[in-house]
Amino acid sequence: MSFTGRSGTRGARQPRGKVAAWMNKQMSKRVRKTGRTMGFNALVLTTVGSKTGTARQNPVAWFAGDDGSWLIVASAGGAARNPAWYYNIAAHPDQVEIEVDGRKVPVTAEQLHGTERDEAWRHITTAVPRFGGYEGKTDREIPVIRLVPRPG
Repeated sequence: MSFTGRSGTRGARQPRGKVAAWMNKQMSKRVRKTGRTMGFNALVLTTVGSKTGTARQNPVAWFAGDDGSWLIVASAGGAARNPAWYYNIAAHPDQVEIEVDGRKVPVTAEQLHGTERDEAWRHITTAVPRFGGYEGKTDREIPVIRLVPRPG
C-alpha cells in the first residue's frame, strides 16, 4: 500500500533541535528498559533517513494488530506535519526495524487506508483516548502504519 500522508494547514507545534533529540534518546532508553512510556506500550523504531540515508531511532507507541503485527500512529501530537520518521518509512518501507520486548525485529511497513485504517483508528483511540484528541488539533488525516515481521 502507498504512503499518502499529506501535511495539514494547522496543528500543534512539534519540538525540534537538540532538546528534541535529547528527549528522544532518553525516551528510547526508557522504552528499551521497560517497554513503556507515558502510560502505553512503546517500541524503538529504526528507519533510514529519506534524505541522508542515516539510521534514525524514535520511541513510538504501538498497538497490537489482529494478525500479530504492530500498529503505530504518525500523530506527531496533532502537528500539521507528519513526523520525520513517517517520511523515512515512506522512502524505505522495507528497511525498518523495531526493538520490542528486548529483541530486534526487521519489519515491513505499510500505511492503512479506508475501512482498514478506520477500524484500526477506532481500536487505537479506544485503547488510548489521547490519540483521538490529536486528530482534533490538525486538519490532516493521521496515518496508521502496520509493521509486519519480514520473513527469514
